[in-house]
Amino acid sequence: MKHSKLTMAAVALLLTNAMVVPLGYAADEEVVYNNGSVKYVSGGVGSASTDRLSSLAKDFNLKLVFALKSGNYVSGVDVKIADAAGNTLVSTKSEGPWFLVRLPAGTFKIGATYEGKTEIRTIAVGAEKLKTVDFRWSGE
Repeated sequence: MKHSKLTMAAVALLLTNAMVVPLGYAADEEVVYNNGSVKYVSGGVGSASTDRLSSLAKDFNLKLVFALKSGNYVSGVDVKIADAAGNTLVSTKSEGPWFLVRLPAGTFKIGATYEGKTEIRTIAVGAEKLKTVDFRWSGE
């Protein structure tokens, strides 16, 4: 009886640790979201994150970079992407200064809002080559 309680406690401890480790690991990974035919991922806070996003870049055709005019990167940017017909394809908040998105070839209106200030760009995107667009705001 004593042996089985000890075994059960050890099994419970192992299962608890097995569940905690993957969750901690998952927090270090950028999540790729799918919204119909559009997929996107954001991040870029720290060198490990920028390295992971750089390795994912081949799967995307548009990279948005968010920074102050002084050069400091910013995160928490509200991103809205609409197609030529005005249909919203993406509406989310960036988790870092880099935002990678895979769009069908075409022309899109991109709005990026940081601290209440919105910058808007109309961008033509091709099917394959990664295009980079910078958004810069005045700030401290």
